[in-house]
Amino acid sequence: MSQDPKVIRRQKLRWRIRTKLHGTAQKPRLSVFRSNKDIYVQLINDDNGTTIAAASSREKDIAAVPGNKVAKSLSVGKSLAQKATALGITACVFDRGGYLYHGRVKSVADGAREGGLKF
Repeated sequence: MSQDPKVIRRQKLRWRIRTKLHGTAQKPRLSVFRSNKDIYVQLINDDNGTTIAAASSREKDIAAVPGNKVAKSLSVGKSLAQKATALGITACVFDRGGYLYHGRVKSVADGAREGGLKF
């Protein structure tokens, strides 16, 4: 494990958040991972530990979107919401993964809401 204080702090926050959140097949957990360059989101069923749907800023149609990382994050949220509605999922639990709820993380949530997911 990393000894970087920022990483350790985020992991502690992440674990604290995860004790309170649980995704099911009808209401999965929307998990966010933010790297320096890209953003990745997944809909996870915690009952059997499977990923239902996923989207990232590395997909060809999203990577072609002009703009900054916040604009691409909005597209990632919309893409995941489209995949979820195609599978019949309308509601989810938002897991910010220890990141502050602003910038790219907030943009993903806004895009998912625009796409039709309810938190």
